[in-house]
This record gives sequence, C-alpha cells and structure tokens, in this order.
Amino acid sequence: MSFARRPRLLCLVCELSQLRAFSTSYRFLAEQGPAAAKTSTNKQATKPNAKPTTPATTPNSPKPPKLIAPSPLEDAPRAYGKRVEEFTPKPLSRPIGMPLPPQPGENTGIDPRTLKQRRDDFVNYEKHLQRREQLKSKMSRPYFRDWGNLQFHKGKTFIAPPRPFKGDLSLFFPNLYGQTLLKSDRNPRDTTPALQGKISVVSIFSSVWAENQAKSFVSQESNPELESVLEQHKDVAQRVWINVEENRLKAWLIKLFTGGIRKQVGEPNWGRYFVVRKGVSDDIRENIGLLNSSVGYVYLVDGECRIRWAGSGPSEDHEREGLAKAVQRLVDEEKSKKS
Repeated sequence: MSFARRPRLLCLVCELSQLRAFSTSYRFLAEQGPAAAKTSTNKQATKPNAKPTTPATTPNSPKPPKLIAPSPLEDAPRAYGKRVEEFTPKPLSRPIGMPLPPQPGENTGIDPRTLKQRRDDFVNYEKHLQRREQLKSKMSRPYFRDWGNLQFHKGKTFIAPPRPFKGDLSLFFPNLYGQTLLKSDRNPRDTTPALQGKISVVSIFSSVWAENQAKSFVSQESNPELESVLEQHKDVAQRVWINVEENRLKAWLIKLFTGGIRKQVGEPNWGRYFVVRKGVSDDIRENIGLLNSSVGYVYLVDGECRIRWAGSGPSEDHEREGLAKAVQRLVDEEKSKKS
C-alpha cells in the first residue's frame, strides 16, 4: 500500500510547491508597486503590431524642471575638503557672487554682542556645539594646502568669461572692511561706498605672489589697452586694491611697509587700497570663487556692485583683451544711462 501511494504523494508536493512560488511572486510584485510590474511585463514577448503607448499629458501638468549646468568651481581645489589629484580650470559659464546686495557694516569681523549676550551664548550648549564645529573645521585644514594647489596651472581657479555677464543676471560683490592708506583718516572703512556709482577693477590678493598674478591682468606693462581705457574715463572707471591678510604678523609687516605701498599706488588711489584682516568668511570665498589665498583674483564690478567679469591666477592673452573690452562696454553702458 505504501509503495502504491508514494507517486500520489509526490504529485501533491509538486503542486503545492508550484502554487507557493506562483503566489509569492505576485505578492512580491504587488509590494514593489507599478514600476516593478512594468519591468516584469517588459520581459514578456510583445505583439509585433502593437503600438507604443505614450503617457497622456494634460494642460495643467507641471513642466519638467530645467537642467542647471554644474558650476565651473565645483571641482576646483580648495584649502579644505578632499585633496584634488588632477584639475583643469574651466571658463566661467555663469555669474558668481553673493545673492544679496552689499550693505555697509557687513562682514566687518567685529563682534557687536554685549557682555551679557556673550555670557548667554557661552552657556548655550547648541551654540557651543556650532562653535566647536567651526574650530574643528579650521584646525583640520592643512596649512600648506593652498601652496600645494599651485601645482595646478599655477593656482588658476577658473578661466575668465569671453564677455561680461548681463547686468540683470549678475550677482553682487560683498562688502569688506579694512584700513586704507589715507594719512588723514586711519579708521577702517567699508568697500561698498568706494564701489558704488563707478566701474571698478578690483584686485584681491594676500601675498606678493598673488599680487603679481593680479598685476598680470591690470598693470600698464601687461595690459596697456586697459590702462588706456581707465585713463580716458577717470570720471567713470577706477581701480581698487584689497589686500586680505588675516595673520597678525603679516598684517604688521604690511603696516611697516605702508610708505612703499603708498609710492607704488599713488596718492590719488590711497583711499581705494584696503587692508582687510577679518570678515572674509568661507561663504564669501565660495560665492565669489576666492578659493585659494595664495592666488590673485581680479573682478570687474559695475556701479551697482555686481560682478560682471572675473579672472584668477596668471592672465592669458585673451583674458587681458576680454577685460579691456568689458571695461569699455560697461563705460558705454554707464554713459548711456546718464545721457
């Protein structure tokens, strides 16, 4: 009897196993949703005369999102973060700068809090954690990272655009705060009042190496065409120097050689040479592309403090020519507004 019933029992076991596999597979597809069911049905054979189905569109359906091109500064080497092994600078494909217009009194680096406010912040655990994270990020930065990044095209962060950005699309140059070369007034000043209402060629540097790189864009020897445009339109165009030095010892050395700097710049420009010691935050550096403190940068700023053109590192022939043409174009725009 047992030998006669064994085939019957084997058949029942096979049927149960097939039924179980069938039910669990469909349950798995149901849990995965319509996307999994669609992929499973695509595996099946389709009819040769079947027409492809297109999703129905309604007039109220949302428009597909616009694709935003990646920033040319996305892969640029920085003083923090992961070390970059290879880098090739890219042209600026879109404006850089701060999203809001600058205001005098911003980014001064001065703590306006009272003693009571400082005491309350000192015992505030959340602010203590924020401050600790800031100190950790500063301490974890390699000191010679900026110098090491000079191996990539002598520190050039980006290539200048071939023509100036449109005024309505351009972003803003931040307000900075520093002491000028004026003998009559040694108090620190904001940079925004010096930039408003005029077309400014702003040079930013933190060392002699960086200053020489900025000079390759704007000096009379390197770019006589630019010098000619600035000389012809003194009432509209000007040059501005911003020497960023956060180290106390180096700032003291700059103060020691102030007399030589005055002779080099010229007395009419003493009020437009700023020595900035504080206030240049990481957010400002990221927004305006000031990513290497050992590199010189040049910005073309219009009367509304918008960055219309920018260059970095040692200049190239087309960049010097583009800067001179951009200044002339902004001069023509400014004169057309007044006429």
